[in-house]
Amino acid sequence: MNFISMLDKIKNIRISKFDYPLPDDKIARHPLSQRDACRLLKLDNDDRISHHLFSEIVDIIPPDSILVCNDTRVINARIKFRKDTGSVIEVFLLEPISPRDYVLMFQAKGSCSWSCMVGNLKRWKDKPLTKTLLVDGKEILLTASRGERLPGNAHQVHFEWDDKSVTFASVVEAAGFIPIPPYLKRESETTDKDDYQTIYAKMQGSVAAPTAGLHFTPALFEELRSGGVDIVPVTLHVGAGTFQPVKSEEIGQHPMHTEVFSVTLDAIRSIRDALAHNRPITAVGTTSVRTLESLPVLGLQLSEGDKNLNVGQWEAYNVAGIDKMSESEWKSSTIDALDALISFLSENSLKVLTASTSIMIAPGFRWRIVDNMITNFHQPQSTLLLLVSSFLGADSQTDADTARWRKVYDEALEKNYRFLSYGDACFFSRPR
Repeated sequence: MNFISMLDKIKNIRISKFDYPLPDDKIARHPLSQRDACRLLKLDNDDRISHHLFSEIVDIIPPDSILVCNDTRVINARIKFRKDTGSVIEVFLLEPISPRDYVLMFQAKGSCSWSCMVGNLKRWKDKPLTKTLLVDGKEILLTASRGERLPGNAHQVHFEWDDKSVTFASVVEAAGFIPIPPYLKRESETTDKDDYQTIYAKMQGSVAAPTAGLHFTPALFEELRSGGVDIVPVTLHVGAGTFQPVKSEEIGQHPMHTEVFSVTLDAIRSIRDALAHNRPITAVGTTSVRTLESLPVLGLQLSEGDKNLNVGQWEAYNVAGIDKMSESEWKSSTIDALDALISFLSENSLKVLTASTSIMIAPGFRWRIVDNMITNFHQPQSTLLLLVSSFLGADSQTDADTARWRKVYDEALEKNYRFLSYGDACFFSRPR
Protein backbone atom coordinates (compact mmCIF):
# COMPACT_ATOMS: atom_id res chain seq x y z
CA MET A 1 0.00 0.00 0.00
CA ASN A 2 1.44 3.40 -0.87
CA PHE A 3 0.94 6.41 1.33
CA ILE A 4 -1.58 8.03 -1.06
CA SER A 5 -4.05 5.15 -0.89
CA MET A 6 -3.51 4.92 2.87
CA LEU A 7 -4.35 8.61 3.24
CA ASP A 8 -7.42 8.23 1.04
CA LYS A 9 -8.72 5.50 3.34
CA ILE A 10 -8.14 7.71 6.38
CA LYS A 11 -9.95 10.63 4.78
CA ASN A 12 -12.89 8.32 4.03
CA ILE A 13 -13.40 7.43 7.71
CA ARG A 14 -17.00 8.22 8.66
CA ILE A 15 -17.39 10.30 11.79
CA SER A 16 -20.61 8.45 12.64
CA LYS A 17 -18.42 5.50 13.67
CA PHE A 18 -17.23 7.64 16.60
CA ASP A 19 -20.61 8.25 18.15
CA TYR A 20 -21.75 7.07 21.54
CA PRO A 21 -24.67 7.94 23.84
CA LEU A 22 -23.68 10.64 26.35
CA PRO A 23 -26.52 11.32 28.81
CA ASP A 24 -26.65 14.88 30.05
CA ASP A 25 -26.26 13.76 33.67
CA LYS A 26 -22.83 12.24 32.85
CA ILE A 27 -21.40 15.67 31.94
CA ALA A 28 -19.59 17.23 34.90
CA ARG A 29 -20.80 20.83 35.31
CA HIS A 30 -18.24 21.65 38.02
CA PRO A 31 -14.96 20.07 39.12
CA LEU A 32 -14.46 18.23 42.38
CA SER A 33 -13.25 20.41 45.23
CA GLN A 34 -9.97 18.45 45.40
CA ARG A 35 -8.32 18.31 41.97
CA ASP A 36 -6.66 14.91 42.32
CA ALA A 37 -9.72 13.25 43.92
CA CYS A 38 -11.30 12.54 40.53
CA ARG A 39 -11.36 9.03 39.14
CA LEU A 40 -8.80 7.63 36.72
CA LEU A 41 -9.48 4.81 34.29
CA LYS A 42 -6.39 2.91 33.15
CA LEU A 43 -6.30 0.66 30.09
CA ASP A 44 -3.21 -1.51 29.84
CA ASN A 45 -1.77 -3.19 26.76
CA ASP A 46 -3.48 -6.46 27.65
CA ASP A 47 -6.85 -4.69 27.35
CA ARG A 48 -7.42 -4.81 31.09
CA ILE A 49 -9.26 -1.87 32.57
CA SER A 50 -8.55 -0.83 36.14
CA HIS A 51 -10.06 1.94 38.21
CA HIS A 52 -8.10 4.37 40.36
CA LEU A 53 -8.07 7.82 41.88
CA PHE A 54 -6.06 10.43 40.02
CA SER A 55 -3.84 10.83 43.10
CA GLU A 56 -2.48 7.36 42.25
CA ILE A 57 -1.00 8.70 39.01
CA VAL A 58 2.43 8.84 40.70
CA ASP A 59 2.40 5.03 40.80
CA ILE A 60 1.11 4.70 37.23
CA ILE A 61 3.42 7.01 35.29
CA PRO A 62 6.57 4.96 34.63
CA PRO A 63 9.62 6.08 36.62
CA ASP A 64 12.35 7.69 34.54
CA SER A 65 9.62 9.19 32.31
CA ILE A 66 9.38 12.66 31.01
CA LEU A 67 5.99 14.24 31.56
CA VAL A 68 5.03 16.85 28.95
CA CYS A 69 2.48 19.47 30.04
CA ASN A 70 0.89 22.36 28.18
CA ASP A 71 1.53 25.48 30.26
CA THR A 72 -0.87 27.75 28.36
CA ARG A 73 -3.09 30.01 30.46
CA VAL A 74 -6.75 30.65 29.71
CA ILE A 75 -7.52 34.33 29.26
CA ASN A 76 -10.74 36.15 30.14
CA ALA A 77 -11.70 35.97 26.49
CA ARG A 78 -15.38 36.96 26.83
CA ILE A 79 -15.84 40.73 27.09
CA LYS A 80 -19.35 42.16 27.40
CA PHE A 81 -20.23 45.71 26.40
CA ARG A 82 -23.57 47.33 27.20
CA LYS A 83 -24.87 49.95 24.79
CA ASP A 84 -26.85 53.03 25.85
CA THR A 85 -29.94 51.25 24.51
CA GLY A 86 -29.41 48.39 26.97
CA SER A 87 -28.31 45.88 24.31
CA VAL A 88 -25.42 43.65 25.34
CA ILE A 89 -22.70 42.89 22.79
CA GLU A 90 -20.28 40.09 23.65
CA VAL A 91 -16.85 40.11 22.04
CA PHE A 92 -15.03 36.77 22.17
CA LEU A 93 -11.26 36.96 21.62
CA LEU A 94 -10.06 34.29 19.20
CA GLU A 95 -6.51 35.13 18.13
CA PRO A 96 -4.28 38.20 18.00
CA ILE A 97 -3.90 40.22 14.80
CA SER A 98 -1.71 43.16 15.83
CA PRO A 99 0.63 42.40 17.50
CA ARG A 100 0.32 38.83 16.17
CA ASP A 101 2.74 37.35 18.69
CA TYR A 102 0.94 36.30 21.89
CA VAL A 103 3.66 37.51 24.25
CA LEU A 104 3.84 40.90 22.55
CA MET A 105 0.04 41.12 22.47
CA PHE A 106 -0.34 40.87 26.21
CA GLN A 107 2.46 43.37 26.68
CA ALA A 108 0.77 45.84 24.30
CA LYS A 109 -0.05 49.27 25.75
CA GLY A 110 -2.74 51.61 24.48
CA SER A 111 -4.12 49.56 21.61
CA CYS A 112 -4.26 46.18 19.87
CA SER A 113 -6.40 44.22 17.41
CA TRP A 114 -7.93 40.74 17.61
CA SER A 115 -9.93 38.33 15.50
CA CYS A 116 -13.18 37.97 17.45
CA MET A 117 -16.57 36.34 17.36
CA VAL A 118 -19.29 38.85 18.15
CA GLY A 119 -22.50 37.96 19.94
CA ASN A 120 -25.59 40.03 19.10
CA LEU A 121 -23.73 41.42 16.08
CA LYS A 122 -26.86 42.87 14.47
CA ARG A 123 -27.11 45.32 17.39
CA TRP A 124 -23.61 46.65 16.76
CA LYS A 125 -23.58 49.12 13.90
CA ASP A 126 -20.59 51.41 13.26
CA LYS A 127 -20.36 53.23 16.58
CA PRO A 128 -17.53 52.04 18.88
CA LEU A 129 -18.42 50.27 22.12
CA THR A 130 -17.07 51.49 25.45
CA LYS A 131 -16.58 49.99 28.88
CA THR A 132 -15.21 51.52 32.07
CA LEU A 133 -12.76 49.32 33.99
CA LEU A 134 -10.93 49.47 37.28
CA VAL A 135 -7.31 48.39 36.73
CA ASP A 136 -4.87 48.56 39.64
CA GLY A 137 -7.07 51.13 41.34
CA LYS A 138 -7.25 53.33 38.23
CA GLU A 139 -10.34 53.95 36.12
CA ILE A 140 -9.71 53.01 32.47
CA LEU A 141 -11.97 53.56 29.44
CA LEU A 142 -11.84 50.62 27.01
CA THR A 143 -13.10 51.22 23.46
CA ALA A 144 -13.83 48.52 20.87
CA SER A 145 -14.20 49.36 17.16
CA ARG A 146 -15.49 46.83 14.66
CA GLY A 147 -13.34 46.20 11.59
CA GLU A 148 -13.53 43.96 8.56
CA ARG A 149 -15.26 40.62 8.40
CA LEU A 150 -12.88 37.64 8.63
CA PRO A 151 -13.21 33.96 7.66
CA GLY A 152 -15.37 31.79 9.88
CA ASN A 153 -17.87 34.54 10.78
CA ALA A 154 -15.22 36.36 12.79
CA HIS A 155 -14.54 40.11 12.76
CA GLN A 156 -11.49 42.20 13.35
CA VAL A 157 -11.94 44.26 16.51
CA HIS A 158 -9.60 47.10 17.42
CA PHE A 159 -9.24 47.86 21.12
CA GLU A 160 -7.98 51.12 22.62
CA TRP A 161 -7.68 52.22 26.23
CA ASP A 162 -6.87 55.64 27.60
CA ASP A 163 -3.91 54.80 29.85
CA LYS A 164 -0.81 53.77 27.94
CA SER A 165 0.92 52.55 31.07
CA VAL A 166 -1.57 49.66 31.27
CA THR A 167 -0.93 46.40 29.36
CA PHE A 168 -3.58 44.46 27.50
CA ALA A 169 -3.00 41.61 29.95
CA SER A 170 -4.33 43.86 32.72
CA VAL A 171 -7.17 45.14 30.53
CA VAL A 172 -8.45 41.70 29.60
CA GLU A 173 -8.09 40.50 33.20
CA ALA A 174 -10.34 43.34 34.36
CA ALA A 175 -12.76 43.38 31.43
CA GLY A 176 -13.50 39.77 30.63
CA PHE A 177 -14.80 36.44 31.85
CA ILE A 178 -13.34 32.94 31.63
CA PRO A 179 -14.83 31.22 28.54
CA ILE A 180 -15.95 27.87 29.91
CA PRO A 181 -16.98 25.28 27.30
CA PRO A 182 -20.43 25.70 25.71
CA TYR A 183 -21.45 22.12 26.54
CA LEU A 184 -21.45 22.97 30.26
CA LYS A 185 -24.63 24.96 29.50
CA ARG A 186 -24.10 27.53 32.21
CA GLU A 187 -22.58 30.95 32.65
CA SER A 188 -19.05 31.42 33.98
CA GLU A 189 -18.88 31.60 37.76
CA THR A 190 -16.32 33.19 40.06
CA THR A 191 -14.89 29.76 40.92
CA ASP A 192 -14.11 29.04 37.25
CA LYS A 193 -11.38 31.66 37.36
CA ASP A 194 -9.24 29.22 39.37
CA ASP A 195 -10.93 25.91 38.55
CA TYR A 196 -10.44 26.32 34.79
CA GLN A 197 -6.67 26.84 35.04
CA THR A 198 -3.99 24.23 35.54
CA ILE A 199 -1.67 24.79 38.49
CA TYR A 200 1.19 25.28 36.03
CA ALA A 201 -0.64 27.69 33.68
CA LYS A 202 1.83 30.38 32.69
CA MET A 203 1.68 31.61 29.07
CA GLN A 204 -1.46 33.63 28.34
CA GLY A 205 -3.36 32.92 25.15
CA SER A 206 -5.92 30.10 25.35
CA VAL A 207 -9.68 30.37 25.15
CA ALA A 208 -10.04 26.82 26.51
CA ALA A 209 -8.09 24.94 29.15
CA PRO A 210 -5.91 21.87 28.47
CA THR A 211 -8.28 20.06 30.78
CA ALA A 212 -6.35 16.82 31.40
CA GLY A 213 -3.92 18.94 33.38
CA LEU A 214 -6.61 20.27 35.72
CA HIS A 215 -6.22 17.17 37.91
CA PHE A 216 -2.63 17.82 38.96
CA THR A 217 -1.69 19.40 42.27
CA PRO A 218 1.64 20.83 43.47
CA ALA A 219 2.02 17.84 45.78
CA LEU A 220 1.63 15.39 42.87
CA PHE A 221 4.25 17.25 40.87
CA GLU A 222 6.63 17.13 43.82
CA GLU A 223 6.09 13.37 44.22
CA LEU A 224 6.67 12.79 40.51
CA ARG A 225 9.90 14.80 40.53
CA SER A 226 11.10 12.95 43.62
CA GLY A 227 10.41 9.68 41.79
CA GLY A 228 12.64 10.60 38.86
CA VAL A 229 10.05 12.00 36.44
CA ASP A 230 11.19 15.10 34.53
CA ILE A 231 8.42 17.61 33.83
CA VAL A 232 8.81 19.34 30.47
CA PRO A 233 6.54 22.28 29.58
CA VAL A 234 5.36 23.11 26.07
CA THR A 235 2.87 25.80 25.09
CA LEU A 236 -0.06 25.38 22.72
CA HIS A 237 -2.71 28.07 22.82
CA VAL A 238 -6.04 26.28 22.62
CA GLY A 239 -8.45 27.95 20.22
CA ALA A 240 -12.23 27.94 19.99
CA GLY A 241 -11.88 25.47 17.12
CA THR A 242 -11.31 22.72 19.67
CA PHE A 243 -15.11 22.76 20.18
CA GLN A 244 -15.86 22.80 16.45
CA PRO A 245 -18.03 19.76 15.64
CA VAL A 246 -17.26 17.53 12.68
CA LYS A 247 -20.14 18.37 10.34
CA SER A 248 -19.00 16.37 7.32
CA GLU A 249 -19.84 12.68 6.99
CA GLU A 250 -16.22 11.80 6.20
CA ILE A 251 -13.33 13.29 8.14
CA GLY A 252 -11.46 14.25 4.97
CA GLN A 253 -13.91 17.12 4.47
CA HIS A 254 -13.46 18.49 7.98
CA PRO A 255 -11.10 21.51 8.12
CA MET A 256 -8.94 21.25 11.23
CA HIS A 257 -8.42 24.44 13.21
CA THR A 258 -4.95 25.93 13.44
CA GLU A 259 -3.28 26.55 16.79
CA VAL A 260 -0.04 28.32 17.66
CA PHE A 261 2.51 26.53 19.84
CA SER A 262 5.94 27.21 21.30
CA VAL A 263 8.59 24.77 22.49
CA THR A 264 11.95 25.76 23.93
CA LEU A 265 15.20 24.44 22.52
CA ASP A 266 15.88 22.78 25.88
CA ALA A 267 12.52 21.00 25.76
CA ILE A 268 13.16 19.69 22.24
CA ARG A 269 16.55 18.41 23.38
CA SER A 270 14.91 16.67 26.37
CA ILE A 271 12.34 15.01 24.10
CA ARG A 272 15.03 13.96 21.61
CA ASP A 273 17.24 12.50 24.34
CA ALA A 274 14.30 10.66 25.91
CA LEU A 275 13.60 8.97 22.57
CA ALA A 276 17.25 8.10 22.06
CA HIS A 277 17.55 6.57 25.54
CA ASN A 278 14.15 4.82 25.59
CA ARG A 279 12.72 6.98 28.36
CA PRO A 280 8.91 6.83 28.23
CA ILE A 281 7.23 10.08 27.16
CA THR A 282 3.88 10.79 28.80
CA ALA A 283 1.76 13.60 27.35
CA VAL A 284 -0.77 15.40 29.52
CA GLY A 285 -3.76 16.03 27.28
CA THR A 286 -4.43 16.09 23.56
CA THR A 287 -2.90 19.56 23.18
CA SER A 288 0.47 18.30 24.39
CA VAL A 289 0.03 15.31 22.07
CA ARG A 290 -0.65 17.55 19.07
CA THR A 291 2.39 19.66 19.89
CA LEU A 292 4.73 16.70 20.31
CA GLU A 293 3.61 14.87 17.18
CA SER A 294 3.90 18.09 15.14
CA LEU A 295 7.59 18.51 15.99
CA PRO A 296 8.99 15.76 13.71
CA VAL A 297 6.84 17.02 10.83
CA LEU A 298 8.44 20.45 11.21
CA GLY A 299 11.87 18.84 11.32
CA LEU A 300 11.18 16.99 8.07
CA GLN A 301 9.97 20.24 6.47
CA LEU A 302 13.16 22.02 7.48
CA SER A 303 15.25 19.17 6.10
CA GLU A 304 13.53 19.72 2.76
CA GLY A 305 14.06 23.48 2.85
CA ASP A 306 10.55 24.47 3.95
CA LYS A 307 10.86 27.13 6.68
CA ASN A 308 7.17 28.11 6.95
CA LEU A 309 6.92 26.40 10.38
CA ASN A 310 3.34 25.34 9.85
CA VAL A 311 2.07 21.76 10.02
CA GLY A 312 -0.83 21.17 7.65
CA GLN A 313 -3.74 18.88 8.34
CA TRP A 314 -2.43 15.83 6.47
CA GLU A 315 1.34 16.43 6.19
CA ALA A 316 2.21 13.86 8.86
CA TYR A 317 0.81 11.15 6.57
CA ASN A 318 2.66 12.28 3.44
CA VAL A 319 6.01 10.70 4.25
CA ALA A 320 7.62 8.57 1.56
CA GLY A 321 7.99 4.97 2.72
CA ILE A 322 5.80 5.53 5.81
CA ASP A 323 4.23 2.08 5.45
CA LYS A 324 7.53 0.28 4.86
CA MET A 325 9.78 1.58 7.63
CA SER A 326 10.44 -0.75 10.55
CA GLU A 327 9.91 0.57 14.06
CA SER A 328 13.65 1.14 14.49
CA GLU A 329 13.84 2.99 11.16
CA TRP A 330 10.80 5.07 12.11
CA LYS A 331 12.35 5.98 15.44
CA SER A 332 15.64 6.87 13.78
CA SER A 333 13.87 9.13 11.29
CA THR A 334 12.07 10.83 14.19
CA ILE A 335 15.32 11.54 16.01
CA ASP A 336 16.82 12.87 12.77
CA ALA A 337 13.83 15.18 12.37
CA LEU A 338 14.24 16.52 15.91
CA ASP A 339 17.95 17.01 15.25
CA ALA A 340 17.01 19.14 12.24
CA LEU A 341 14.82 21.29 14.49
CA ILE A 342 17.61 21.65 17.04
CA SER A 343 20.09 22.63 14.31
CA PHE A 344 17.68 25.20 12.88
CA LEU A 345 17.18 26.86 16.25
CA SER A 346 20.89 26.78 17.13
CA GLU A 347 21.98 28.17 13.76
CA ASN A 348 19.49 31.03 14.07
CA SER A 349 20.33 31.73 17.74
CA LEU A 350 16.74 30.94 18.76
CA LYS A 351 15.91 29.58 22.20
CA VAL A 352 12.22 28.99 21.40
CA LEU A 353 10.51 27.39 18.41
CA THR A 354 7.21 29.10 17.59
CA ALA A 355 5.07 27.43 14.94
CA SER A 356 1.49 26.48 14.15
CA THR A 357 -0.29 23.20 13.57
CA SER A 358 -3.56 21.97 12.17
CA ILE A 359 -2.50 18.32 12.41
CA MET A 360 -5.31 15.76 12.16
CA ILE A 361 -4.56 12.65 14.20
CA ALA A 362 -6.96 9.88 13.20
CA PRO A 363 -6.92 6.08 12.91
CA GLY A 364 -4.11 5.25 10.50
CA PHE A 365 -1.75 7.89 11.92
CA ARG A 366 1.72 6.51 12.62
CA TRP A 367 2.84 7.75 16.02
CA ARG A 368 6.36 8.98 16.60
CA ILE A 369 6.85 10.41 20.10
CA VAL A 370 4.07 9.86 22.65
CA ASP A 371 4.19 6.60 24.65
CA ASN A 372 1.54 7.36 27.28
CA MET A 373 -1.34 9.81 27.38
CA ILE A 374 -3.38 11.29 30.20
CA THR A 375 -6.67 12.64 28.92
CA ASN A 376 -10.29 13.26 29.84
CA PHE A 377 -13.39 11.73 28.23
CA HIS A 378 -14.27 13.52 24.99
CA GLN A 379 -17.42 14.44 23.11
CA PRO A 380 -19.02 12.01 20.65
CA GLN A 381 -18.04 12.47 17.00
CA SER A 382 -15.15 14.78 17.87
CA THR A 383 -11.64 15.04 16.45
CA LEU A 384 -10.34 14.37 19.97
CA LEU A 385 -12.08 11.00 19.98
CA LEU A 386 -10.44 10.26 16.62
CA LEU A 387 -7.08 11.01 18.23
CA VAL A 388 -7.77 8.71 21.20
CA SER A 389 -8.92 5.90 18.90
CA SER A 390 -5.73 6.20 16.88
CA PHE A 391 -3.58 6.19 20.02
CA LEU A 392 -5.26 3.01 21.21
CA GLY A 393 -4.24 1.23 18.02
CA ALA A 394 -7.11 1.65 15.60
CA ASP A 395 -6.35 1.94 11.89
CA SER A 396 -8.59 3.24 9.13
CA GLN A 397 -10.22 -0.19 8.75
CA THR A 398 -10.88 -0.94 12.43
CA ASP A 399 -14.45 -1.97 13.08
CA ALA A 400 -16.11 0.73 15.19
CA ASP A 401 -17.94 -1.76 17.39
CA THR A 402 -14.74 -3.51 18.48
CA ALA A 403 -12.44 -0.47 18.72
CA ARG A 404 -10.61 -0.19 22.03
CA TRP A 405 -11.89 3.33 22.70
CA ARG A 406 -15.45 2.01 22.68
CA LYS A 407 -14.64 -0.59 25.30
CA VAL A 408 -13.19 2.17 27.49
CA TYR A 409 -16.13 4.53 27.03
CA ASP A 410 -18.75 1.80 27.54
CA GLU A 411 -17.05 0.86 30.80
CA ALA A 412 -16.80 4.49 31.92
CA LEU A 413 -20.48 5.10 31.25
CA GLU A 414 -21.46 1.93 33.07
CA LYS A 415 -19.28 2.86 36.07
CA ASN A 416 -20.67 6.42 36.20
CA TYR A 417 -17.50 8.29 35.35
CA ARG A 418 -17.85 12.03 34.89
CA PHE A 419 -17.33 13.25 31.33
CA LEU A 420 -15.78 16.22 29.47
CA SER A 421 -13.76 19.19 30.73
CA TYR A 422 -14.49 19.01 34.46
CA GLY A 423 -14.83 15.25 34.48
CA ASP A 424 -12.64 12.25 35.23
CA ALA A 425 -9.45 11.11 33.51
CA CYS A 426 -7.88 8.21 31.61
CA PHE A 427 -4.36 6.84 31.36
CA PHE A 428 -3.47 5.04 28.13
CA SER A 429 -0.28 3.40 26.90
CA ARG A 430 0.29 3.11 23.17
CA PRO A 431 0.21 -0.52 21.93
CA ARG A 432 3.51 -1.90 20.70
